[in-house]
Amino acid sequence: MALNLGPGEQVVFEGHPSWRAILGFYLKGILIVGVIAAIIALVGGGSDAVLITLIVVVGAAIVVLVGFLRRVSTRYTITTRRLNIKHGIISRDVQETKIERVQDVNYRQTLYQRVMQIGDVDFDTAAQNSESDFVFAGVANPEQVVDRVHHATEAVGPPPRTRSEAETRYDSGL
Repeated sequence: MALNLGPGEQVVFEGHPSWRAILGFYLKGILIVGVIAAIIALVGGGSDAVLITLIVVVGAAIVVLVGFLRRVSTRYTITTRRLNIKHGIISRDVQETKIERVQDVNYRQTLYQRVMQIGDVDFDTAAQNSESDFVFAGVANPEQVVDRVHHATEAVGPPPRTRSEAETRYDSGL
């Protein structure tokens, strides 16, 4: 689902968490399916190979489907005016802030993330409360995302002054 862009607003980044960010979920899920199949094989004496194969195939398919849905149901968007995070397919959770409210942009990479060339981009915004972290988690090439945010914030510049502010500055000798 695309954003409703305002006049002159342009998308500078749009993406999802990288498939490499979900790789750990896939590995854990396949391992759990394998353990379940091994337990069933040991308890059943290995006599029902069709059941064990079915469990492995269906279990692996479920893990892959859930991982895929987790990835594609999260969309990160940066425009020249705002940051947006959307989670969910059936229910929807949306976080949005104006680009001019972004004070700092940082990215973190664990050793695993550095090897996988992914990272978490953390946005510190004005008056941000601790309940709503604004993080693009598991994005590929996080330094490029940070660079795009910097370009978007440079394009915005400081907010324009109103006439009364300019008159006040002139009258006070500033």
